[in-house]
Amino acid sequence: MAEAIYDVGSMWELVERRALASPDRLMLVDEADRQVTFGEFRDRALRVAAGLLEAGIGPGTVVTWQLPTRIETILVSMALARLGAVQNPIIHIYREREVGFALGQMASEFYLCPGTWKDFDFAAMGRTLGADLDRPPTVLVTYDDLPEGDPAGLPPAPAEGDQVRWVYYTSGTTSDPKGVRHSDRTLVVGGRGLAIALDMSPEDVGSMAFPFAHIAGPDYLVMVLALGFPAVLLESFVPDQAVEVLRRHGATMAGGSTAFYQAYLGVQRKTPGERIIPSLRLLSGGGAPMPPEVFGEVAREIGVRIAHGYGMTEIPMIAMGSPTDDDEQLANTVGKPVDGTDLRIVGLDGSPAPAGMDGEVRVRGEMVCKGYTDSALTADATDAEGYFRTGDVGHLRSDGHLVLTGRLKDIIIRKGENISAKEIEDLLYTHPKVADVAVIGLPDRERGERVCAVVETAAGAQPLDFAEMVAHLKGAGLMTQKVPEQLEVVEALPRNNTLNKVLKQKLRDDYAARPWPAGEQAN
Repeated sequence: MAEAIYDVGSMWELVERRALASPDRLMLVDEADRQVTFGEFRDRALRVAAGLLEAGIGPGTVVTWQLPTRIETILVSMALARLGAVQNPIIHIYREREVGFALGQMASEFYLCPGTWKDFDFAAMGRTLGADLDRPPTVLVTYDDLPEGDPAGLPPAPAEGDQVRWVYYTSGTTSDPKGVRHSDRTLVVGGRGLAIALDMSPEDVGSMAFPFAHIAGPDYLVMVLALGFPAVLLESFVPDQAVEVLRRHGATMAGGSTAFYQAYLGVQRKTPGERIIPSLRLLSGGGAPMPPEVFGEVAREIGVRIAHGYGMTEIPMIAMGSPTDDDEQLANTVGKPVDGTDLRIVGLDGSPAPAGMDGEVRVRGEMVCKGYTDSALTADATDAEGYFRTGDVGHLRSDGHLVLTGRLKDIIIRKGENISAKEIEDLLYTHPKVADVAVIGLPDRERGERVCAVVETAAGAQPLDFAEMVAHLKGAGLMTQKVPEQLEVVEALPRNNTLNKVLKQKLRDDYAARPWPAGEQAN
């Protein structure tokens, strides 16, 4: 059995250590059944690093890359890590606004892309955006063919992993993206927390169906390297196709986020009584809230449990469910704070929150980012004791598990009373007419804010009406003051294209700008 490797100073050291410990064990496999072992990966990454060096990339070179999830992408990323370059990964679905902002703020010297991919010319976009900059980045296509050279000419590998070598941008709908600064160390510690919580073995087969350019990419890669198990890579996530690939390669763990769990459920429901992936033993992910009902549906219909977790671009891993947790803990919490996390709950008035009481989640530890590219944002990111302000609301239970109840901006203040959007969402999700739901607060002269539920109708169902919503929520024991005054039914909730998060700010903007068709009850 391969030994776990956690005591490393950099991402490249982890690649080297795993290649020495498990050179012949499978590391990555893709939809086309292409495979690479840990030893082969290390050797080729060295050759790619030499090729990138010949192209002009060396220690400290700022490289923006926008590539899909595939073996070559991970090779490029680790080759850049070997060189000590500064990497700026960008999700492949982002376009001119986000990419242009990053290239400009980062003063990127290189832009690595797949050329024309999925009918979009990334190279042309890079050249067009570069023409508007004082120093246009060099555009390199790194998709099937990667530059290679003689590793003998490489400079020494970075010895320490505490310098900023990664910048991830978070994209808002109404403001400029924020550049989040990470070091190898912050990413390694975050991935270590994930690895310890999930306790995978070398005999497991994991999967990466989400963008490797997401902060979850290196998080997952660290776990693969630390524990020595292989992962199946999916360049695009199409549920039926993904299931076929995962089934073919004997995946034991899959997931990504709640949207992925629901997608697997959708495939399973096409063939009830037959497990879609017989080898599967666990779904796992994070990135968005998971209604407890989803845990129950997956357990009953797919026959596996979900270990759901909690992280953010600024802190790759904060809390994580574990296979050792019981069903109640997995269904109703995001697990315990991961190894190395110093977490506390601060009341909405700024004072320490008593055990079991909601407050803002604040985190301190080596996995916390090194601030933002905008120093003004960095100044406001932590409190006086060095805890990062997550903006998430929740509480710690007596068993040490964390329960998230919403975002600070998702706390709806109605007539002076704090209302959790997530509490209402979890109850509405259990209605058979509801496929998904987002609860938001909207400006209201009388109440301060009124509660609005935006509901996506389940396939084959009639739309939920206002009276049905009220009856369902009151029947579930929700106090009258929390029942939404407004119900909006939509074909599909607006989502981002990374982990399918619902864009609540877009909903707030859209419905705040429209006249309110007053509800049937006045709370």
